[in-house]
Amino acid sequence: MSLFGDGLDAAVHKAFTRPAPKSAPAQMRYLVKQLKGTKPVARMLRISQRTVERYVKDQIKKPRPDLAARLEREVKKRWQPQIRAKARQRAATTGGIVIDTRARIGFTAPIGSTDDARLRHLTVALPPRYAARLFEAQEQGATEQQLREIAAEGLKDVYFQDSGRRAGQLEEVRFTDIEHLEFDL
Repeated sequence: MSLFGDGLDAAVHKAFTRPAPKSAPAQMRYLVKQLKGTKPVARMLRISQRTVERYVKDQIKKPRPDLAARLEREVKKRWQPQIRAKARQRAATTGGIVIDTRARIGFTAPIGSTDDARLRHLTVALPPRYAARLFEAQEQGATEQQLREIAAEGLKDVYFQDSGRRAGQLEEVRFTDIEHLEFDL
């Protein structure tokens, strides 16, 4: 599981207008409707087509833990796509994204400055351009490290340099040992 990817997904899920189906039969019916049949759902979840049919008919109600996790992940991935797209668009154009983190954050700077990484708890509103970069990188399958670098660059710009008003010679921000990370749109 990706800390940054899952955090971005959780922020977008907060924009949902209706809750996703909770029970396994309801989730299975939703996936069958989305994928237009029981066969593609069975392939995607790596179970038999007959098992999918039994969930749809409420003959099975409680899935194994691994199947329950896959089922929930696939439903959330497909739930309210237009609402998800609007939330991402709003964050990328006007709203920006808020990052709340507790991590070891330090920086590389000219000699004579205190650049040791230390544990900080920051809640910073990143401008829309960083939200757009984060979402775009996530859609293109960026690694956890690439998403971390984009967030670190945003923290450098907004928190350390105050959008160019201070610390102009700051070269790089190190963002490691993340204890807590949450995004909000």
